[in-house]
Amino acid sequence: MIPYASPDAMLQDDILTTGVLTRRVFAWLIDAALIAMLVGAAWSFGMVLGILTLGLTMPLLGGLPVLPVLYTWLSLASPLSATPGQALLGLTVRRDDDLGRPTMLQALVSAVGYYVTMVLGAIWLLVAILTTRRRTLHDMVAGLVVVRSRALTADTAGWNMRGGGWTPR
Repeated sequence: MIPYASPDAMLQDDILTTGVLTRRVFAWLIDAALIAMLVGAAWSFGMVLGILTLGLTMPLLGGLPVLPVLYTWLSLASPLSATPGQALLGLTVRRDDDLGRPTMLQALVSAVGYYVTMVLGAIWLLVAILTTRRRTLHDMVAGLVVVRSRALTADTAGWNMRGGGWTPR
């Protein structure tokens, strides 16, 4: 059977992913600001602690690069299934096969894959423009998809959703 051959499946994908790319960009900006504040606070705390301990705890500052990965991983594995920026903009991360919440392992693979993609050059994120469900490489490797939260409810009609409601079969 050819995937996405039925018009219902294509309509469902369209409803799930309408406007996702734009929202992901703005969600990234929100998350980047939150991560910067988190890292700044941790750095400040580490510096004060380092001064109080006469430099004995300064090596702990070497763990700061792990904070963005932890932020993303724990956010995706949370009940929201989204980072705070994604949740604020009405996005959620789901498994691609059944639209269930991601597992801890999938969230970890996605978080690490995202930061590896950023290190290798953010140009790889543009793969999302070419895929059916607007998935990036780290989404595909982790088996995840980012969808509109409102599209997962029975009634998807509204001021910012195209079309009427659809019912999965």
